[in-house]
Amino acid sequence: MARPRKPLLSTDRIVGAARALVDAEGLAAVSTRRLAAELGVSGPSLYNHFRTKDQILEAVADSVSAQVDLSMFDADDPRDWRTALHDWAVSYRAALREHPNIVPVLAQGPGRRPAGLRLADAVFGSMTDAGWPPAQATSIGALMRYFVMGSALGSFAGGFVDDETAYDPADYPHLGQAHLLAERQDVVDDRAFETGLAALLDGLSMQYEQLVAAAH
Repeated sequence: MARPRKPLLSTDRIVGAARALVDAEGLAAVSTRRLAAELGVSGPSLYNHFRTKDQILEAVADSVSAQVDLSMFDADDPRDWRTALHDWAVSYRAALREHPNIVPVLAQGPGRRPAGLRLADAVFGSMTDAGWPPAQATSIGALMRYFVMGSALGSFAGGFVDDETAYDPADYPHLGQAHLLAERQDVVDDRAFETGLAALLDGLSMQYEQLVAAAH
């Protein structure tokens, strides 16, 4: 039997192509017709794997969630809850920064997506195991998601143009160095993320100490 000229169509292959398309051109670029062309197949053949564009985007979103490291929440991992949250947030942000265009889909919540639900389950379970009440553990998972996703939606430093004349000191007396931010984008944004993350964790640590003290 002659070998097929093209790789067989699979769910993973469709998701990979859709993810690359979202990364390169955004959510609006994804359609069954465009994906079929990218994959070199007929449009109807995609329906054997996905019935709608929304299902494809959900699968792309879940493939990004699956890239987030959850090992810090394993029962045998020695990291305490604060360190685990920090390391998870760093991994979470790294995954989203690689695929920022899918963040609006992820921001809708995990829905029925398996990797997204595993992520939520790991965070909640780790926090309750550490002694946080369920309601507060839920809030911690939510606030961390808000913070990480917000940081991945865009660059603060990248929002300033590298033209010194754009910041007339007569109008913006405190923005004399703003034109330098764009070229230092990664440094500025990474420092801002770590500053915000430390502030969040410091606040949670204070609450945790009060929780422990009240229990004794």
